[in-house]
Amino acid sequence: MGQKVTLKVWRGDAGQGQLVDYEVEANEGEVVLDLLHRLQATQAGDLAVRWNCKAGKCGSCSMEINGRPRLACMTRMSLFEPDEAITVTPMRTFPVIRDLVTDVSFNFSKAREIPSFTPDPAIGLGELRMQQVDVERSQEFRKCIECFLCQDVCHVIRDHGLNEEFIGPRFLVYTAALEMNPIDDGDRVDDLKQKHGIGYCNITKCCTKVCPEHITITDNAIIPLKERVADRFYDPVKRLFRVFLG
Repeated sequence: MGQKVTLKVWRGDAGQGQLVDYEVEANEGEVVLDLLHRLQATQAGDLAVRWNCKAGKCGSCSMEINGRPRLACMTRMSLFEPDEAITVTPMRTFPVIRDLVTDVSFNFSKAREIPSFTPDPAIGLGELRMQQVDVERSQEFRKCIECFLCQDVCHVIRDHGLNEEFIGPRFLVYTAALEMNPIDDGDRVDDLKQKHGIGYCNITKCCTKVCPEHITITDNAIIPLKERVADRFYDPVKRLFRVFLG
């Protein structure tokens, strides 16, 4: 037999909403998503919540739990005190569709702005080669499950809204994976400065702190990209070369 837990769940749509209190049974070993499913089954059949794998690999059940961006399927009830009320709200940065479901289409539009993998056309199929050290350098970036928790917590996006000037940490990670690939022949450094707003990021590491895959977003992706932008646009010697050589 489990114990009763108070869930404060945000209910509403794009127009308006409010927190609604529910008493839900919680059993040993469960996660917040288990309680939301039980709530749907017993008290709130019309509750909208996005989920898929329930294994922390699809990134679908992103929400804010007691004010912290988390995956509901990976947030164990044992994290909370037995008598603690648990507040569940949608990701604050993105427009609400209904209840806990938000419109994350902003992220997909940003993904389309980044040039895809571009190998040297002179190298034939089956002839591409990488050193193991290069494989390992960007391996962690491939762990991203696109939960968009880093986008949600990013202060630039939160404070300035979803706009065309900043792609956010998720897509800086994606760009870093391409830029650090020795086989890729593309050049995205100009875009980072002029179109994707990398200068807005002041490396507070909030994105790294909430990543459920523990990707070192700031140190291993964003800072190396900032260094490439600084080398190209602010190195005094290179600026002289650009002035005299066009």
